[in-house]
Amino acid sequence: MLVNRVAQSKLITINLENYFPDREIVGFDIKDYLFREIILKEKDFREQLEKYDWTQLQSKDLVVYCSVEAIVPTWAYMLIAVKAQPYVDSLYFGTKESYIEHRYREWMKGYDFSIHEDAMIVLKGCSEKPVPSSIYSEFSAKLSDFAKSIMFGEPCSTVPVFKKNNK
Repeated sequence: MLVNRVAQSKLITINLENYFPDREIVGFDIKDYLFREIILKEKDFREQLEKYDWTQLQSKDLVVYCSVEAIVPTWAYMLIAVKAQPYVDSLYFGTKESYIEHRYREWMKGYDFSIHEDAMIVLKGCSEKPVPSSIYSEFSAKLSDFAKSIMFGEPCSTVPVFKKNNK
């Protein structure tokens, strides 16, 4: 008879993918509003913002960034914020990747790591959503104050990351 030792173990699997931001994230690249992708002309920029269909951002998370090296005045970001604010659920200035990290960090602030006191934890590795490596690292660091051990991967095939010294 085959025995599934993984199912019988005391391992607790945490899938960080479950905490991935759940709303649609939309990018707004200021590059698309620059003259020759290097200069922001105020009059043209204001006209383009007036023509933009802000309603398409309803209940979404908006990340505003500029993907080219250009000097973008502060007031340009302010104009976008004022136009988008009535429609978006959240507004972030930076890349989509940095926004995802920001959202995870906000979630971690409220996470009760103490519930994993002396637990054997597996941080699930294979995910369909792009959970940043930095989040795995930060989560592991905080978890190491409580967990007995931390592993990465799948319960049937893990890589040891941390084991508490029993002094």
